[in-house]
Amino acid sequence: MRIAVTLPEKGRDLRLDLFRGVANWGIFLDHIPNNVVNWATTRNYGFSDAADLFIFISGYTVAFVFARMIIERGFIVGASRLIKRVWQIYVAHVFLFVLYLVEIGYLGQKYGKSSFADEFNIQGFLNDPAQTLFEGLILRFKPVNMDVLPLYIVLMGVFPPVLWVMLRKPNWTLLGSTLLYLSARHFGWNLSAYPTGSWYFNPFAWQLLFVFGAWLALGGADSAMWLVRSRSFLVLGIGYLSFALIITMASRFQELRDLVPISVYAYFTPNDKTNLAPYRLVHFVVLAAFVVRLVPRDWVGLEWSIFRPAIKCGQQSLEVFCSGIFLSFAAHFVLVELSGALWMQLLVSFAGIAAMTALAYYRSWSKKLDKTHKKINATSGPSCSPKGA
Repeated sequence: MRIAVTLPEKGRDLRLDLFRGVANWGIFLDHIPNNVVNWATTRNYGFSDAADLFIFISGYTVAFVFARMIIERGFIVGASRLIKRVWQIYVAHVFLFVLYLVEIGYLGQKYGKSSFADEFNIQGFLNDPAQTLFEGLILRFKPVNMDVLPLYIVLMGVFPPVLWVMLRKPNWTLLGSTLLYLSARHFGWNLSAYPTGSWYFNPFAWQLLFVFGAWLALGGADSAMWLVRSRSFLVLGIGYLSFALIITMASRFQELRDLVPISVYAYFTPNDKTNLAPYRLVHFVVLAAFVVRLVPRDWVGLEWSIFRPAIKCGQQSLEVFCSGIFLSFAAHFVLVELSGALWMQLLVSFAGIAAMTALAYYRSWSKKLDKTHKKINATSGPSCSPKGA
């Protein structure tokens, strides 16, 4: 196999774990309406948000993990392991899907909140459970806030051949991904949803962010470092982030909106998240470049105890993400049914993050026990018994 990429250093890059953990927290907070704490997330200060970060990091990590496996053990082994991971994510999605439907349906009926069924798009499930469950299993039906995992499953499911090509022609692969993105936006390509409409995260558009992350992991970051470290990029990047901040804040405050030309404001509002608008993509890329510029891989701060909870959540990302979706509705229910006071918003937000973090630490501890048990069994070997025993 002729390889035309550069693999990153072996070992965990704690920056990826840190920001994936932060992304999981941000997704949880953003899914709680009327919550002052979600003002801490990036969606309030620019065009991109935690979902962009989650998909980008997923593409980056999938590429460097399975690319190395393909190079060392062959395409069949690497692809089969990647598909096994897709299956694990799909099983987690189905498990969360059922729990989420039960959570919303049960609490809505028990407490007379019939509006939850429409608000979270589960009315079809209540009317026709069998058909809706089937559509959910094939990823066409998705309750509100359950759109990210189906996107992740699809992107990973089609990634083995993409990775095979990228190992040989990384730049051409990125170009092909870009052309698919532009074509999807121009021709309106998307996957259909049940009962009507299309996917909230258009996979034909969002694949570009996933592939871009993979391209960076396989040597693209090194080739782009000259641009990231240039003074011109720094100045232009700061200007663009400032502009994105003004437009985003203008959508929330009428006084600022009056100062922005109507034609300019209308182009960026509403923010086209479904089709990953170019200005949204550029915003994320600039943010990511600034992080790489300011936070090197060996930054000593990554060992600080203050970052350990987020890093741990990033290392156990699937479990943390699923629990965050479940807890976000529970927090919303509490704010609607019990109290929407500021103190309650703070309580449910930080309690949810604490629960997600506790789960991450538990899963990390549990996996270590399993590995230790396997090592003990491997070194001790099979037990022998004397004849006739």
